[in-house]
Amino acid sequence: MFKLIKTEGAARRGEFTCAHGTVQTPVFMNVGTQAAIKGGLSAKDLGEIGCQVELSNTYHLHLRPGDKVVRQMGGLHRFMTWDRPILTDSGGFQVFSLAQLRKIQEEGVYFSSHIDGRKIFMGPEESMQIQSNLGSDICMAFDECIENPAPRAYVQQSVDRTYRWLVRCKGENARLNRLPDTVNSQQMLWGINQGGTYRDIRISHMQKIAELDLPGYAIGGLAVGESTQEMYEIIEAVEPYMPKEKPRYLMGVGTPGNIIEGVYRGIDFFDCVMPARNARHARLFTWDGAINLKNAKYETDPQPIDPSCDCPVCRRYSRAYLRHLFKAEEMLAMRLCVMHNLYFYNQLMAKIRQALDNGTFSAFRNAYAARLDRRI
Repeated sequence: MFKLIKTEGAARRGEFTCAHGTVQTPVFMNVGTQAAIKGGLSAKDLGEIGCQVELSNTYHLHLRPGDKVVRQMGGLHRFMTWDRPILTDSGGFQVFSLAQLRKIQEEGVYFSSHIDGRKIFMGPEESMQIQSNLGSDICMAFDECIENPAPRAYVQQSVDRTYRWLVRCKGENARLNRLPDTVNSQQMLWGINQGGTYRDIRISHMQKIAELDLPGYAIGGLAVGESTQEMYEIIEAVEPYMPKEKPRYLMGVGTPGNIIEGVYRGIDFFDCVMPARNARHARLFTWDGAINLKNAKYETDPQPIDPSCDCPVCRRYSRAYLRHLFKAEEMLAMRLCVMHNLYFYNQLMAKIRQALDNGTFSAFRNAYAARLDRRI
């Protein structure tokens, strides 16, 4: 399932194999929350811009169109016509960030839908059942994403409950995979490390969930209020206790610099809505830093977004034209700019992998970690 090819310090070069193909790592997963990339990109587009893994969300797809509808349509791969790997987030983060009137109990969480207010229950078994209906290759454990900062006593209580939920997730995932009519009998459950910014709680939790011998492990609950330095320190504290032979996923992170620093600290998988969200507001990434196309200086600029980029957008369109599309509120502006930003992220990962292959990742980090996050 996961082959570690090479290391440079803590940074890792690997291959992950699942039912829908082999993924070269480190990798950035392109986020299609509701089985679509916000900004008008299709599954065909994703393939053309180098996406290896698409990520969709359990909470959103359960609410609309309904996971049973997706199952009836043959599962998420067939539904969105994507034939490469898919990871589904458990819905835990959305339950705690979007849902109204939530109530946490040992069996799970009672909440009201943010769409229409209807009352819903989701626990470990329900999350596994929904993700099984979706048929993703990787399903994430149902957990509580704790705000930072949070009182230590509450964090410990939450982490203990998250562990008990993980044990239940493992049992239900195994049961569902054995069913004769399951959508994807090779679906893999990955556990999630929690613990806020308390190092000892994080380490203890990681040690406990590692004993469950799951196919992969994630670090969750970061980039939700703590400083960037605190995030890096938590990764450094947890990483030695993550199984070396299993893939590691840093959830919801982040900027190009964050990703380079995450790889430096031993992370293999990343996801974030930021590149697509930024693109929809004309904030675009280049190899010299980030630009805002709405600035007046681009009104008559004939250059592409990034002269060194060979994405389909940079090969054809000028900054001036794209700026015009935003000012005219044309939908094409978002589509083209999301395409560029996601291509940039996929190329960033390809360059990271190449640097690891060549033994030059340290030099790559020194050259680009700060540079890519600066605003031009």
